[in-house]
Amino acid sequence: MNEPRIIVALDYPGAQSALQFVNRVEPRACRLKVGQELFTAAGPQLIEQLAQRGFDVFLDLKFHDIPHTVAQACKAASKLGVWMLSVHALGGRVMLAAAREALQGFKQRPRLVAVTVLTSIKNEELGEIGVSGKLNEEVRLLAGLAHDSGLDGVVCSAQEAPDLRKQFGRKFCLVTPGIRSARVAEDDQQRVTTPRRAMENGADYLVIGRPITQAQDPLKALQEINQEIAKTGKQK
Repeated sequence: MNEPRIIVALDYPGAQSALQFVNRVEPRACRLKVGQELFTAAGPQLIEQLAQRGFDVFLDLKFHDIPHTVAQACKAASKLGVWMLSVHALGGRVMLAAAREALQGFKQRPRLVAVTVLTSIKNEELGEIGVSGKLNEEVRLLAGLAHDSGLDGVVCSAQEAPDLRKQFGRKFCLVTPGIRSARVAEDDQQRVTTPRRAMENGADYLVIGRPITQAQDPLKALQEINQEIAKTGKQK
């Protein structure tokens, strides 16, 4: 059976609305992402409920703190049985290494990915946060830091995926948010692309939220995107 490539972002305010959606889909069709809003509202109990239903969960809290704090947070997330979790590459080499090392003792170690530059950031905004280089250069730098620190991959825009895939090879996992069909508004994302183009660019997993969860028929939207991905011949 093909591995699900879509990670549905459960951008809901609480557990009830999230579970209403989850109860209508199957683990073979998608994985699920729990971010900061939903985790803050629903807590670890929701992660356990999703796992009990057979779903792989990407816990996307973008840990970014001193190395010890991040390491302990990664351990706590691993005990919940998550499939993937995220840290922020801007935390630096020591923090990234601490996060990686914290997961080594787990029999079923979750995948660890680092966020490079948020897909809501525009190139002209980088100077405001003290980054002098261009956006693609910053992404490449942070992805290299994650790769050298032994992480499994990064979260990046699909527009940057071809360059990163060429630089770091097939084994380095690329998780791409900002996925939109041609007829869906960009919302607060800036560096966006379509599901098919993202896969052709080298993405391993597509994080898709509102185009599915806020669609008039969410299940149909999920099925259509899965069909679009299948046409690329890159499911595995």
